[in-house]
Amino acid sequence: MHPTVVLNVVGLSRNLLGEATPNLSRMVRDFGVRPLTTVLPAVTCSVQSTFTTGLLPRDHGCVGNGWYFRDLAEVWFWRQSNHLVEGRGGGASEKIWDAAKKRDPSFTCAKLFWWYNMYSTADLAVTPRPLYPADGRKIPDIYTEPAALREELNDRLGAFPLFHFWGPKADLRSSRWIADCAKHVYTTRKPTLTLVYLPHLDYSLQKLGPDHPRIASELRQIDGVCGDLMDHFGRQGARIIVLSEYAITKVRGAVHINRALREAGLLRVREELGLEKLDAGGSEAFAVADHQVAHVYVRRKERLSEVKRLLEGLDGVERVLDEEGKRAAFLDHPRSGDLVAIANADTWFSYYYWQNDDKAPDFARTVDIHRKPGYDPVELFVDPKLKLPALRVGARVAQKMLGFRMLMDVIPLDTSLVQGSHGRPTDEAHGPVLLSTEPSLLPEGAIAATSVKDIVLRHLFA
Repeated sequence: MHPTVVLNVVGLSRNLLGEATPNLSRMVRDFGVRPLTTVLPAVTCSVQSTFTTGLLPRDHGCVGNGWYFRDLAEVWFWRQSNHLVEGRGGGASEKIWDAAKKRDPSFTCAKLFWWYNMYSTADLAVTPRPLYPADGRKIPDIYTEPAALREELNDRLGAFPLFHFWGPKADLRSSRWIADCAKHVYTTRKPTLTLVYLPHLDYSLQKLGPDHPRIASELRQIDGVCGDLMDHFGRQGARIIVLSEYAITKVRGAVHINRALREAGLLRVREELGLEKLDAGGSEAFAVADHQVAHVYVRRKERLSEVKRLLEGLDGVERVLDEEGKRAAFLDHPRSGDLVAIANADTWFSYYYWQNDDKAPDFARTVDIHRKPGYDPVELFVDPKLKLPALRVGARVAQKMLGFRMLMDVIPLDTSLVQGSHGRPTDEAHGPVLLSTEPSLLPEGAIAATSVKDIVLRHLFA
């Protein structure tokens, strides 16, 4: 077996490789680059599940970063259990590490911050797992397998910088911590396969857009982390693959799909303490917004054509997939919406369902990825309307330290701030990529996301 490391540089696209990425560009020059054809939806949980299983979303069932759990009548995003990743027909799926261990029982895998990282059959795992005490605090922490690795990493690297992993403070610190974690795990455990997630570029591209002048600086930062890792692993004889899940495109604004459904009398809300909460189970139709894809769940099948016509008439919607369309797009899984809306290349879907910001739920102005019934990139911003945002945050932190209940309500409700999004297919020139130090192990031409599993196995055993 040949030790292999996979660096998942989220948001990296072919057009971004150049002067600002000397380490990655050297890899392109020395070994070549292949375009990577991703899946629909091109979002983290769906693409990573395809990478690790070789299956399409209709087979592994991860149809987005979250979906409507029909039996619970609730929307859940960013679940952690690997049991959610299915196989064809709903059975268990064979992951990269399962297939490799069949070939050689001495094989080991370290899965570092890739999603669905709890309770898998990988030998080593590290993933964010904040603590949520009953008093409302959110305390940075990690989940590890084996459990003792958690204390070891905390002692060596300090607490995982959760608030730099997502939210207005998201920056290089989280990717740097993950990189240091990867080096420590590799040095001390020598896994045969190491999967490393580096998210930094993803935040910058969503906040600024791919054409912003500051993106060059952000590229240099993540390229520096990649260069350090490539040197570290290369010195120890590892084969290295660099890939990305999707590319991010410039957007001009959001489609408020749930507001349109509400105006049509299809979406229902509950009023709680004067604020509005989505009543998914009581709605005739509602959308689970996930970047540029929205799963639309319709209670009664006889209203499908009515809802489809409504969605097709919205500005910013490119197309709406019905049952036949979902089959053609490989999204025909029971977890998928009854309809799936695809945004135009320059728009994305918000989860907003309220019609008056005064009625927005309390979590809308906070970073709360689990409570919101849809993905919310506006969480990357501090409300520009706040006159003294640092003072506001400081006051909230002081309240928390003194033991008072508080709401870190500093997130705006302005979707126009978001400058980049993803989820729909992109052309090769602006699409995700795959690079390898072993170009002879790569096929010619574009590489399908479903082929990544086999390519990794080839690097391990060829």
